[in-house]
Amino acid sequence: MLAEKSIVEKSVEIGGKTISLETGRLAKQANGAVVVRCGDTMVLVTATARTEAKEGVDFFPLTVDIEERMYAAGKIPGGVIKREARPSEKAILTARLIDRPVRPRFPKGFSNETQLIATILSTDQENAYDVLALTGASAALTISEVPFQGPIAAVRIGRIGGELLINPTLPQLTECDLNMIIAGTADSILMLEAGAAEVDEDTAMEAVKMAQEPIRKLCELQEEIREAAGKPKWEFAEPEFDKELYEKIESSARADLEEANRLTEKQERSDRIEEIRNRVRGELIDDDSPEELAAEVTAILKAVEKDVVRRSIAVDKRRPDGRDAEEIREITCEVGVAPRTHGSALFTRGQTQAMTLLTLGSVGDNQRIDGLGLEESKRYIHHYNFPPFSVGETGFMRGPKRRDIGHGALAEKALMPMIPDEVEFPYTIRLVSEILESNGSSSMAATCGSTLALMDAGVQIKRPVAGIAIGLVVRSTCKSCGHEGVFLRKCLECGSEDVDRHYVILTDIAGIEDHLGDMDFKVTGTSEGMTAIQMDLKIKEGITPEIMAEALEQAKRGRDHVLGKMLEALPEPRQELSEFAPRIFTMQINPDKIGAIIGKGGETIRSMVEEYDVSIDVEEDGTVFICSNDGESAEGVIQRITDLTKEVEKGDVIVGKVVKTTDFGAFVELKRGTDGLAHIYNLAEGRVNKVEDVVKRGQMVKVEVIEVREDRGKQRIGLKVVDPNPEV
Repeated sequence: MLAEKSIVEKSVEIGGKTISLETGRLAKQANGAVVVRCGDTMVLVTATARTEAKEGVDFFPLTVDIEERMYAAGKIPGGVIKREARPSEKAILTARLIDRPVRPRFPKGFSNETQLIATILSTDQENAYDVLALTGASAALTISEVPFQGPIAAVRIGRIGGELLINPTLPQLTECDLNMIIAGTADSILMLEAGAAEVDEDTAMEAVKMAQEPIRKLCELQEEIREAAGKPKWEFAEPEFDKELYEKIESSARADLEEANRLTEKQERSDRIEEIRNRVRGELIDDDSPEELAAEVTAILKAVEKDVVRRSIAVDKRRPDGRDAEEIREITCEVGVAPRTHGSALFTRGQTQAMTLLTLGSVGDNQRIDGLGLEESKRYIHHYNFPPFSVGETGFMRGPKRRDIGHGALAEKALMPMIPDEVEFPYTIRLVSEILESNGSSSMAATCGSTLALMDAGVQIKRPVAGIAIGLVVRSTCKSCGHEGVFLRKCLECGSEDVDRHYVILTDIAGIEDHLGDMDFKVTGTSEGMTAIQMDLKIKEGITPEIMAEALEQAKRGRDHVLGKMLEALPEPRQELSEFAPRIFTMQINPDKIGAIIGKGGETIRSMVEEYDVSIDVEEDGTVFICSNDGESAEGVIQRITDLTKEVEKGDVIVGKVVKTTDFGAFVELKRGTDGLAHIYNLAEGRVNKVEDVVKRGQMVKVEVIEVREDRGKQRIGLKVVDPNPEV
């Protein structure tokens, strides 16, 4: 039994619910392990890192894994194997959600392999595990030896009926017109992820400000558990360049790099920079030079190049391609580019190009969700593919990467509020965005192309959606010590708040501005409001609310410009569906009659599908969807289903099979499951001595319904034979 003092548990109330952190009970061999709990949702998050750096890497090798265990929701996995296999899309998106704010909080140059694993142990279908896992990841790192510069935390803000809620429940989320996850430190925002039904910028800022206090409380909770159970941090000093070598390379290359940076043509600029790199390397490195010198020269050259570009943007207000801060690259839009698809569009913005192709399917084509959430299926699906040729490279084509899944989910979220509901438009919709060229913000190109593809297909979306990516470059100088760097509030060297601050917010960022900049802020929306937001920061201290508000307003202007260009190509959805798209017809039947359509072992519905070459889907509420490429076939099925489910009424004339004969009459099957009795005196005109003289078992006869009545809860139907030998 564990000693009680080895287990530490701390809790805090957030949004009327208790969130607790516990360490010392589970997974004690990890560098840090925390169980985070809210209600009956419980997540174990572990942080483990190697003690030695990974050789030959110039990036931080961090991996984040979400392990969804079906036992957490009392489920057994589907399929034959009955074991959890590849991660679900929700798990992948949650892993990305954690990685984005955590990664920038590690010291520059730290290259020890680090792994975060969040295992979902229990879920109550009330409290979402994603924000808990993010806070738990920070807590596990905070108490570990790993030099994580935390803590950070996350909360979700929802809105129902105009009221903002902190950490709404999963059932409440289905009613929310805003679903925003905010991650940050005790006093700043680091990451934002939101889906919305056309909310305005003021509402978004109100949600961000509301999140700051609960985030602060969660960060303080982590500080408490660190004081009680934290381990001493590994000593790690951020690497510094050799000062003399840096000055030599800077004096040799800076002027040439500044000149190269003024070239607006991307390829010309790249070629010139490569010439400068080769010249400097040739001056300082020969065959006898140690590998360490070659590596440091390359690293210094990259640092000088980065400084030149960032100074040009932030101080000189000049972007690498010569655009103004709010200038958007040339946009061209085409629709109907793939003739046999149900809808297609090509969106090109500068050197970023996305082709989106749309397919309409039946209700039976819905994607089944085998996960821990409330959602069991989805009818609107967006997939995103980023082949290596889009950036002029080679690479393996082995299915979507996590980035592809994340970008597809963002575009899906952007358009979801504008998709007509199933009653109005009973189709499964699949969009696939093929990125053919990429130089910045391909996910926003995918969003714009998807809007046009939907409109090209004749899907009556509520309003068109456009997207834009906003960047930020910060360069500040401390007036006290003269330190220059990326900081907004106070100097990172001496802590002085007397700062000369330079920053530029950039509209429609190109690849180099994303790579070397401090923010990637994607915003999508219609003419009426925003539908999706995704913000990632590289500034460790976060950004100020003023800069965020300014970025949202700049994004709105950019979004409106892009939307105008899109509508020049196609002002509104086409009035008719593509001639190649299937037609779906709906009808409503009494749910008690579903069995009549299905038949024994599915025999009846299967025979209709084969005979009429259609697909038929029946919902539990009695809604029937018939999908067909031929209207005449659909009409035939509708008539057949009507006949099968129609209540028998007095006066109906029906051809049916004699299923039984008795001394007093014959029982005739009017339709599957419904029989009527033709009394012996109603079999023919005049006297009938024996039933078999007129009809025999198995014979088809035409009868008229002369009576329908209820007798002891059972329907009694009286028949009169009209023709004992009808043509059938």
